[in-house]
Amino acid sequence: MTLHAAEVRPDGSMIRWVELHGADPARVYIHGLGASSAPYYADVVRAPGLRGRRTLLLDLLGFGLSDRPTDAGYTMTEHADWVAAALRSAGVTGAEVVAHSMGGAIAALLARRHPELVANLVLIDSNLDPAPEIPTPGSSQIARYGETVFLHGGGYQETLDRVGPQWAATMRLAGPVALYRSAASLAGYEGRTILKDLTIPRTYLYPAANGELPGADELIAAGVRVVAVPDCGHNIMLDNPSAFVAEVRAAWAAAEVQPAGAA
Repeated sequence: MTLHAAEVRPDGSMIRWVELHGADPARVYIHGLGASSAPYYADVVRAPGLRGRRTLLLDLLGFGLSDRPTDAGYTMTEHADWVAAALRSAGVTGAEVVAHSMGGAIAALLARRHPELVANLVLIDSNLDPAPEIPTPGSSQIARYGETVFLHGGGYQETLDRVGPQWAATMRLAGPVALYRSAASLAGYEGRTILKDLTIPRTYLYPAANGELPGADELIAAGVRVVAVPDCGHNIMLDNPSAFVAEVRAAWAAAEVQPAGAA
């Protein structure tokens, strides 16, 4: 296990990732808003069926171990392009990408904008639609502050206090500018169409406790495997790791018999 870095902006800002050595093609794991990949994935990537391949636990720019420039826009599109730059620097092509929450939005854009980098996608309770009118503790609540209040009027500290100790432990590593601007971009993200239009194998995991996934039929009609995972909340890989591992393995097995363009 080693730490790597790649410059992704002209100012020299770096994305960093923890890498587990193994065979290519690589597997790339991307975290959600206010998170970091190693704390969320380190346990499951060592499970039988997931270990043994080259594995990158990547931290998005502005988060975790990566740099936190304050002059970046941190849109979902910019994040996707920065991830692409890091993967190219690492010599990655045709990766199996597993991405959680906001990371799934970025991964879908990565697959659309840089198709040679992504062979298939597993999205974990990722954002499909713009934020609801009633904000939730994640991106929509952060975006409601407005940037000035979030950065200078107490919104950042209120958010750390509200999200609870587990999420706050990684959220406090994020640059406040990166956290706000990423959340604001994510709040307006329309990911359903992007996911439907991709032609690579795609699996969408969500907590069964949430009930039926809105719009699941149209995703399935577009070739997306939609899977309800029991006994978990939003952080499926932490709440029910054995089920998570089983479903990721099933997604990869399905991808082997569904070549790109066969959706």
